[in-house]
Amino acid sequence: MEWVDIGVNLLDAAFDKDRDQVLERAWQVGISQMVLTATDIDDSAAVQELCSGDQQRLFCTAGIHPHSARHWHASTYNDLRLLAQADCVRAIGECGLDYNRDFSPRPQQIKAFEQQLELAVELGYPVFVHEREASETLAAILRDFRDRLPAAVVHCFTADKDALYRYLDLDLHIGITGWICDERRGTHLQPLVCDIPAGRLMLETDAPWLLPRTLSPKPKNRRNEPCWLPEVAEMVARCRGESMEQLAEHTTATARSFFRLG
Repeated sequence: MEWVDIGVNLLDAAFDKDRDQVLERAWQVGISQMVLTATDIDDSAAVQELCSGDQQRLFCTAGIHPHSARHWHASTYNDLRLLAQADCVRAIGECGLDYNRDFSPRPQQIKAFEQQLELAVELGYPVFVHEREASETLAAILRDFRDRLPAAVVHCFTADKDALYRYLDLDLHIGITGWICDERRGTHLQPLVCDIPAGRLMLETDAPWLLPRTLSPKPKNRRNEPCWLPEVAEMVARCRGESMEQLAEHTTATARSFFRLG
């Protein structure tokens, strides 16, 4: 079986001491490719350096996270446009709306999101979307762009059935993480994941966060890694009534098509 992890924060300081070993552990369990997440201009440049060391297996996004939207200024669009044209970049993002933490004022979040959707339209790229407690507003914005966007994935989906159907009605893809393995807050996802059609579902760890709580034993450092993606997959397969082989086949094919991984 081969898996694609569509959301890895490999630049995070949690990986500074053993980044190469983290990658090696992932390859050993069948992770065939990863999409590394960028969250601001500096990230977008630095993550490309990581990808340059393995151009067949490592790819990335380029974008401004809603937490950083307050730093969007007149030149950001062109700076991001230049970074996005690197060969390893396969999507615009992580971009979107976060009305849970509100680290950036909401009008600025909306502006940065709309500008990045315009960039995705201009370059013909899919979009890697972040959303927390803002599904109605985010869907309304995406609806205005959807006919011109190649594709969009709501990464790390954690919302409710209404939000899921809102996104599926817009022909969006859905990324599922170890949140589904969390008995405290993720059990609502277990029946919902059955409603995501094959061809629209992708898997991700969002490492180093969201360590699957079903892991036993858990790593002492409580850090999530791409090598734990099969643990997420096991829960998703069980909920969907699929074998691991079936799930690997369609989610990997979907990720490769969405991000043009080959």
